[in-house]
Amino acid sequence: QVQLVESGGGLVQTGDSLRLSCAASGRTFKIYAMGWFRQAPGKEREFVAAITWSGGSTWYADSVKGRFTISRDSAKNTMYLQMNSLKPEDTAAYYCAAESGGTVSLRNPRLYDYWGQGTQITVSS
Repeated sequence: QVQLVESGGGLVQTGDSLRLSCAASGRTFKIYAMGWFRQAPGKEREFVAAITWSGGSTWYADSVKGRFTISRDSAKNTMYLQMNSLKPEDTAAYYCAAESGGTVSLRNPRLYDYWGQGTQITVSS
């Protein structure tokens, strides 16, 4: 199994920056890719960004492209999400996830095998 722990959430103002971290432990050799998803109250969980673990290829949702940057440190088994120019609509619980099957559909949350507990980000206007 793979365990994921997010950290770095909080309350910020519009235009501020935050960096989320997701530390992976356990059978991390199984990880093909990792992603960030978010879920606001009353809404479905939505894709934010994803990265392949070995090659570092990245994907972003249009809503965060140019503002958020996903990265990983393989030596530390940690994934990051640098979030700049935060907006109130970025307010949500943010979850990291790991995928072990090699799917090409990294935007689909149903294809991820492991999930963190989530961390809340609230952006005030």
